[in-house]
Formats: sequence, C-alpha cells, structure tokens
Amino acid sequence: MRIQVCRTGGFAGIERRAGIDTSGRPDAAEWETLAEAALAGGRTEPSPGVPDGFHYEITVDGRTAHCADPRLTEAQRELISRVLKEGA
Repeated sequence: MRIQVCRTGGFAGIERRAGIDTSGRPDAAEWETLAEAALAGGRTEPSPGVPDGFHYEITVDGRTAHCADPRLTEAQRELISRVLKEGA
C-alpha cells in the first residue's frame, strides 16, 4: 500500500509532502488499518479550516481524502504525523 500526505497552509504557507510504501514492512497491517480509518474520516473535497491552519491531502493507493486542522480525527492525526516523520 502506498500512503502519501501533502500538508499545505500554515502561517508560512509552505507545502510539505511525504510518502510511505508499506510493502514488505513488518508493521504493514498496522499502517493499512490506520490509513483506512484516516480515509473514512475525510472528505472528497478540500475542507474548510481555520486561518493559518494546515490542510491535508491523504492519498492511499489512488483514493484521496481531504481534512484540515482543527477537525482531524485521531486516525488522521496519527497517520499524518507518522508519514511526515518517517516518510521520504
């Protein structure tokens, strides 16, 4: 499974992208469960956020969900944090 996160917005307006490929990872099932939960809580169109807040685009194997601070689900928050930390 290929998981990609794009973060835009914020005070500086800097875009950040990262991705993870779960193929062959020992924790692949955990990533996949988290990714499915994050997609389920997202929207098909960009969501309204707050001024200077971050907007996120989560793409999992070609399916995309949009979400924004401060209305992230726990699954979205965890997935975004992990992908931006570990992803390339």
